[in-house]
Amino acid sequence: MPSDKHSESQYTLYHATLVHTPSLGQIEILPNMLLGVDCNGKIDFMEPFDAHKKSVHGSATSYFRTVMEGDFTFVDYSSSPCSFLFPGFIDTHIHASQYPNVGIGSELPLLDWLKDYTFALESKFCGNSPETLEFAREIYTKVIEKTLTNGTTCASYFTTIGTETTKLFADLLIEKGQRGLVGKVCMNDNPTFPTYEESMEDCLAGMHDLMDHCKTANATVKNKNGLDMVTPIVTPRFAPVCSRELMKELGSLSRECNLPVQTHISENLDEIKWVKSIFPECESYTAVYDTNDLLGPSTILAHAIHLDDQERKIVKERNCSISHCPTSNSFITSGEAPVKEYLYEDKINVSLGTDISGGYEQSILGVAKNSVLVSHHLSMGNEKDQRISVADALYMATMGGAKACNLEGSLGSFEKGKCFDVQLVDVHSVNSNIDVFGFQKPVSGEPDYEKKVSQLIHRWVFSGDDRNCVKVWCNGRLVVDKADPWVYVG
Repeated sequence: MPSDKHSESQYTLYHATLVHTPSLGQIEILPNMLLGVDCNGKIDFMEPFDAHKKSVHGSATSYFRTVMEGDFTFVDYSSSPCSFLFPGFIDTHIHASQYPNVGIGSELPLLDWLKDYTFALESKFCGNSPETLEFAREIYTKVIEKTLTNGTTCASYFTTIGTETTKLFADLLIEKGQRGLVGKVCMNDNPTFPTYEESMEDCLAGMHDLMDHCKTANATVKNKNGLDMVTPIVTPRFAPVCSRELMKELGSLSRECNLPVQTHISENLDEIKWVKSIFPECESYTAVYDTNDLLGPSTILAHAIHLDDQERKIVKERNCSISHCPTSNSFITSGEAPVKEYLYEDKINVSLGTDISGGYEQSILGVAKNSVLVSHHLSMGNEKDQRISVADALYMATMGGAKACNLEGSLGSFEKGKCFDVQLVDVHSVNSNIDVFGFQKPVSGEPDYEKKVSQLIHRWVFSGDDRNCVKVWCNGRLVVDKADPWVYVG
């Protein structure tokens, strides 16, 4: 692979095959493309590469002197037939503090799993002692690095109720180079683990502290392109552990400060019964959030497995997004969300979430695979065809995620003016789990080129892993470079 460890201040030209999903159900393959990224990490142009315009030295210098002034770097991935640039994954539901618990607790349903495993771990992140901060730093550093190496360039995170460690997490996101929505968990009534909650006043004060901190942290980012690297997100954990007063205040905070919202909804049948017992005046789980002004175009609703028809209507009318978490939903035996119906019948935007640690996958690629498999299981014995396609899954992993985070104008696909949040995928990388034989390698210009690239994409989704994610850029900054041995650049 060619080197691209250039100065962040330089203009960069990439010659490669581009693959993205600009619309639902569509994989677009753009072979032999030239893509320009400006010094602030934004895509400046995209056009087919005209080989005869190259200089004799193999760079595009002579051609692009007419396009820009000054020096630039030329990076050529076109000689690798099994590689392509793909938008960075967007994980719309992940609990950073739960990372040590990945793979633990499959024997328990949701509410018992929270009580026995989750709350005890999260409570260790509260406080500002040196020991607490070091504990949080180690775990938060690992989860950011692990998701980055799997191609996740943006994520909507839950942390804990601890404000100081949440501020630390925002700093680590900027240090490591991952874009993030940072959610300080808000809950003031936790009967299953009473020592892990905070007052409404402390919660709101912590949110304002986090907002100020994120503003200061964003000012330290080198690439100034108008899009923040860290954004505070209002995070009522879920209705049963939040008072009506707290949810109403958080709804007001979201509106007044133009902040996004994330929470859980209809993950588990016992959870739904619990919500109805606490909020008998509301017709549904969704109505609880709607009554408290928490639903809107910047709201991410995690799971949403068991929504009834009226709830779906409300979610659509409020233009909310769903974060589909098929790995977690299966691991904790919560259910199978009818995602195809949400996407194609209800016209609801759906994205993907790892839901660490309810989910054991650290990669959205694995979640995309599981989303297809779960849809196949849902189709068995069902009169409707509930199966989604690989194109649907990859759309949810990128553009669906960008829409959920209200960033569809900046992320999720290749388009002039969007940020260069991208991964280099090599299906035939060193030690790849996928074997690609000579007759399967696409050759540009041949009649079956797109068919072979499409087959590589499908093989990547079902058999690929982090070894196929060779490089990762966020905001134009190279943050992961898996040379041999690979190094973490961020």
